[in-house]
Amino acid sequence: MHERGMLIVLSGPSGVGKGTVRQAMLDGNYRDFQYSISMTTRQMRPGEVDGVDYYFRTKAQFEHEIATGGMLEYAKYVENYYGTPLKYVNETLDAGRDVLLEIEVNGAMQVRKKCPNGVFIFLTPPDLSELRHRLKGRGTDDDVTIDKRIRKAASEITMMENYDYAVVNDKVDLAVKRIERIIESEHLRVPRVIDRYKGMLASADLAR
Repeated sequence: MHERGMLIVLSGPSGVGKGTVRQAMLDGNYRDFQYSISMTTRQMRPGEVDGVDYYFRTKAQFEHEIATGGMLEYAKYVENYYGTPLKYVNETLDAGRDVLLEIEVNGAMQVRKKCPNGVFIFLTPPDLSELRHRLKGRGTDDDVTIDKRIRKAASEITMMENYDYAVVNDKVDLAVKRIERIIESEHLRVPRVIDRYKGMLASADLAR
């Protein structure tokens, strides 16, 4: 019997590079990761595929999932819902695959309440000056918006105490290696493997 997969939650402030690190983890084939597919009520864009890019649902369908406890976490942005389906995550974990969630801090706190045994990793910038540099490098926000993002990031960094690990994203490859070491260690923790050894002892012929 295979062991249940492990839920890995990667989050941190906007601009820290969560998406880049997540993609590098998946591209590296380090473990049998499954990146969690989100559910949304926004319209499907050209080239997107239901069940691959997102699970596309109506507002009524999404709100039904919320009401019946079907969402691991969710939020509403510009009149559209986004969130993580609980059934999908549980089925993937039950199949023995690790599930990787890359979500914002508030969503991570929702997950923490429902899945306290997950591994929660907070990705941090080297410092706020570097974070500002990265946000400016995107070229999508004006200075006023960037200032707001920096203040929000400072507030989110104080929430690091709710996580298990903090990883500095100074260089993507180094950040990935740090996260890989965390996951490797977590898979060896006694609470995660004890049932396997209890089963081994129960099935062993110790009478000889």
